[in-house]
Amino acid sequence: MPPSATMIITNARILTMDPDNPRAEAVALCHDRILALGTSADIAAQAGPGCTMIDAGGASLLPGFIESHLHLFMGGSELSHLQLLGVEGPDQLGHAIRDYARAHPQRRVIVGQGCDYAIYGRALTRHDLDAILPDRPIILVAADHHTGWANTLALTEAGILQGATVGPGNEVVMGADGLATGELREFEAMAPVLRVAGEHRIMAGIATGFDPLPAPTQDDMMADLPAMLAGLAHCARHGFTSLVNMDGNRYTLQVLDTLRQQGQLTARVRVPFHYRNTRIPADLAEASAMTRDYNDDWLSSGFVKMFMDGVIDSGTAVMLNDYPDQPGWRGDPLHEADRFAEICIEADRRGLQIAVHAIGDGAVRRVLDGYAAARATNGPRDARHRIEHIELIDRTDVPRLAELGVVASVQPSHVPGAMDFPPFPSLDKIGRPRWKDAFLTRTLAEAGAPIVFASDWPVADINPLRSIQAALTRQPFEGAQDERLTLHQVLAAYTIGGAYAEHTEDRKGMLRPGYLADLVLLDGDIEAVAPDRIASLSVSRTICGGRTVWDAAI
Repeated sequence: MPPSATMIITNARILTMDPDNPRAEAVALCHDRILALGTSADIAAQAGPGCTMIDAGGASLLPGFIESHLHLFMGGSELSHLQLLGVEGPDQLGHAIRDYARAHPQRRVIVGQGCDYAIYGRALTRHDLDAILPDRPIILVAADHHTGWANTLALTEAGILQGATVGPGNEVVMGADGLATGELREFEAMAPVLRVAGEHRIMAGIATGFDPLPAPTQDDMMADLPAMLAGLAHCARHGFTSLVNMDGNRYTLQVLDTLRQQGQLTARVRVPFHYRNTRIPADLAEASAMTRDYNDDWLSSGFVKMFMDGVIDSGTAVMLNDYPDQPGWRGDPLHEADRFAEICIEADRRGLQIAVHAIGDGAVRRVLDGYAAARATNGPRDARHRIEHIELIDRTDVPRLAELGVVASVQPSHVPGAMDFPPFPSLDKIGRPRWKDAFLTRTLAEAGAPIVFASDWPVADINPLRSIQAALTRQPFEGAQDERLTLHQVLAAYTIGGAYAEHTEDRKGMLRPGYLADLVLLDGDIEAVAPDRIASLSVSRTICGGRTVWDAAI
């Protein structure tokens, strides 16, 4: 006897992302798999005893969104931090910090997120923050998370007021008085203050890539679970059923596995082995071990994450040419070319996927060279290595992505002026002559590079509907080509494109019989809404593994 449906959704405008059957009006699920698609009448006939029936009311139904680049643990923790996006000037910042401090007397350290690099028309100093609140430690983190600003008490309690030795690319900025100015560049420099704040276990996956020290106790893990749960819930309400974490260690997987055992895992999560530039290629044995130990459709590893550079606004992105405002400065790569090639060769030899943060055109070229070295040494394979961000690329390197089979992981929310981030100072740091080579999407797609979209949450808002709108409505920079894609291409970058980047396109990213029952139901028809109104839509229901993990009606 054929299986019967356990959940049916009818009266929907279904975009299956399946080229063989692109549209339907109803879908039947049987536990954690898709049973059938078709007309409402045909599918309703497949209902089994106790089948959940859902009337979509003519709204769009899609494969569950795939968030291809986020920081889940960190993002969940930061939901309760002081939010500073849009705050400008001493008065606004002072009110924001003091109000938050009064409302959260139990917080040992005030941690703020989304601080603008030019919030005072310049970078902050510890003295600026001392003038607001000298008697509680403060650290304010930039939206891109690559720079933080701390007050004197925070620097003192962290033991870095007199400076600190940190790895290449990181810096505790020192003043003429021999003391730290308060500016902390990159994750290792910020880590001591975040340890004082009690965030060190949550941040270890991105700050060092090692498991937290001392080894977390069971009580420690129980204390960290709420942050992970908050992050998962935030993702579920925005329609995400698969998450590709872009920092990680074994502890991150252990926390997620604990939630799975408790029945509280609401999305499929991939966690990398984070290879910082303090490691050696032999450490990749741990990446292989993580891949062996976590390798199913709910929790998996299988890839290595690295950073090649920083970000444009702080001048730490690696460029092929001098920064316009800093003659002679092009940024320092975090991996020397020969060592990076060695790492790529070893990771590729182990069958691991590689994902590298590369924002400047110099960083992008070095990553492509490393991938080319791996292919030349190990032979071609369907590796689907990735480059994260690609905010600037030399035109001669564009065709190399397709030639090497490299996935372009880009963020519509990062484009200056397209969503929450202002056009400047980013565009000034790039320089007008290079605007035509910045934040490319359509150009990369037309060159044959597989495209996936993501938010890099909590760097930017995770809401995919806002990013979809941004991708469809962004305006060309002066002298640049229109980089917008079509709605279908954008939706593919959040669904089947994300699955392709994970090597899971054979079971998710499309709505097809036998595929995983991961779906997102919107509260309207995304094809009928004007592009500049797509962000007004919201997620009505998120279904992962055949189970409703978000219902806006509840």
